[in-house]
Amino acid sequence: MELKSIVINKGKEQAIERKHPWIFSGAINRIISDTGGAPENGELVEVVDYKNNFLALGYFSDGTIAVRIISFEQVEINQKFWNQKIQSAYNLREKLGLTNSSSTNIYRLMHAEGDGVSGLIIDFYNGTAIIQAHSIGVYNVMDKISKALQNVYKEKLIAIYNKSAESISKQTNQEVENDYIYQNGEPNLIGLENDYQFNLDWINGQKTGFFLDQRESRKLIANYSKGKKVLNTFCYSGGFSVYALKAGATEVHSVDSSQKAIDLTDANIKLNKLKKHKSFNSDTLDYLKENTIDYDVIILDPPAYAKNQKAKHNAVQGYKRLNQMALKQIKSGGILFTFSCSQVINRKLFYDTIVAAAIEVGRNIRVLHHLSQPADHPVNIYHPEGEYLKGLVLYVE
Repeated sequence: MELKSIVINKGKEQAIERKHPWIFSGAINRIISDTGGAPENGELVEVVDYKNNFLALGYFSDGTIAVRIISFEQVEINQKFWNQKIQSAYNLREKLGLTNSSSTNIYRLMHAEGDGVSGLIIDFYNGTAIIQAHSIGVYNVMDKISKALQNVYKEKLIAIYNKSAESISKQTNQEVENDYIYQNGEPNLIGLENDYQFNLDWINGQKTGFFLDQRESRKLIANYSKGKKVLNTFCYSGGFSVYALKAGATEVHSVDSSQKAIDLTDANIKLNKLKKHKSFNSDTLDYLKENTIDYDVIILDPPAYAKNQKAKHNAVQGYKRLNQMALKQIKSGGILFTFSCSQVINRKLFYDTIVAAAIEVGRNIRVLHHLSQPADHPVNIYHPEGEYLKGLVLYVE
């Protein structure tokens, strides 16, 4: 069957020729179709310029991002194509030393645009692959992705869990359920990260169940925690808390507004046989207001304050207020780890926001580290929007 063609307005082809993987609805001139109708949501389409020259292949959507590109080559999108995509992603993780590591068996295998498939996230948790499709087109070829995973991992693959329901249900207005799509044994519910153990709950946990993108930052916290009192806010599963305690922190306090997160943190503290820890079920801003206890190290790792451009201004104010409070409270000589995972807040804007907070507080502050997501969350050089995680480590006098 001939693919429907999306014809791009003159001049708009330049971004595609530079391999940017998104085509916005405003860039479309017209649609060429044998039937005369528009493509269905999730349908594979061909993208051409105003002279009908081939540009790319991608999945159509009736949203702001009208086409998510999966290939800039005119190839058949079949099982071989998906085998090659998954194998390419695996080869990178192999080079990073993650696929056969004795100390870490949880990592990101497929990072959407960073690995050449817009809308596809796959995390590998000690034998189980967790898939999140953010594109209906990707969701529709889940069977091919499943076979590709089995082909690449072979006997190392215990199960595949499809956790796409939230995203796909919103796009289709239909009820979609999360479920196992492959199982060859009982999944392992405990994973290793740098020799530390963590409970894994991809069924009930946030995202795919664990925030893999802070692995390198968690490792860095160990350098600053020995003999120190540490506050870990927005703690979720307590990853920073575990690393700090293992490194010899005198005491660690974990704070989260979710009781489920607190329970998960406590379980991970117990799993690693750690002490000198207290958890608090509280809003972070309330906790910082109500507690005047000085901390040597504070971690601010909030959820995304802005999920779209409209929320950007309020998000900036939120980050500024949060960091002001932490900078006021931290001990002289203290270390602040502060992060933003809001994609619409770029690195410069986040830095400028922290500078504004510092000016309000008026303390002497030095930047020690600029942090980002780890290498198994690669950024496509043609898609700078993929660099979503920004972090700073500050020395506060």
